[in-house]
Amino acid sequence: MVTMASASGSALCFTDASSSPAIRRDVGAFCLPPSTITFGYVDKPIINLQRLRLSGLKPRAANATAVESGKQDSDEVPTPVVIIDQDSDPDATVVEVTFGDRLGALLDTMNALKNLGLNVVKANVYLDSSGKHNKFAITKADSGRKVEDPELLEAIRLTVINNLLEFHPESSSQLAMGAAFGVLPPTEQVDVDIATHIKIEDDGQDRSLLYIETADRPGLLVELVKMITDISVAVESGEFDTEGLLAKVKFHVSYRNKPLIKPLQQVLANSLRYFLRRPSTDDSSF
Repeated sequence: MVTMASASGSALCFTDASSSPAIRRDVGAFCLPPSTITFGYVDKPIINLQRLRLSGLKPRAANATAVESGKQDSDEVPTPVVIIDQDSDPDATVVEVTFGDRLGALLDTMNALKNLGLNVVKANVYLDSSGKHNKFAITKADSGRKVEDPELLEAIRLTVINNLLEFHPESSSQLAMGAAFGVLPPTEQVDVDIATHIKIEDDGQDRSLLYIETADRPGLLVELVKMITDISVAVESGEFDTEGLLAKVKFHVSYRNKPLIKPLQQVLANSLRYFLRRPSTDDSSF
């Protein structure tokens, strides 16, 4: 479903595709309220979610020799971690990738990010007990500003995972995307009912902190932002972590520049639980 955000009302609204020549060929559109800014994006097209889920990931042939300048000599496959961090740097989006000690300089990953219209303004590596951590500070090439579009953030995440699957095919057994796009599907399946946890707490006088843990899937970041803004809750910033088969999310949210009151917290939590535990997401339901 292709959607179009516009500031035309006080709540999330839906319009038939025939009402706008620009989206005549699409299924429909929704518009966000002027007060709902999701990672700073509003009044811009939202691309087809199914295309977003699939475009950044390609089926991989069994090529165990493709390595992005890293190690691959351990029998135990570590848990890959991809972090999209909007909080730690006010001027850039920070991406962190960990896969034990198997990652090299990730030059191909940085080039792939540049192909998305991004600049890697800073890169560093540090080691701890969990392995080698590759961190990139990323800005948009056209503006020099941090990435605020949820779709582009999800495209960044899928691009990094795509390169993990390509250059470290053994990672596919540890990633949800490996089931469809990797060499080895995950050996364990995540029970969504058991894996899904949601917590909301106050985060100062102006906002709340929303924690979500659930089974990962392509397009999840955008779907979550759409679900949250559907009940007129603004997503201001946050962090989206892919840890193996799980997604761990931390969003700063508010309602009319205030923390979420208890009844609204309950509505949001119940809506997210229902949404995340559905066996599949039907785009036409939005």
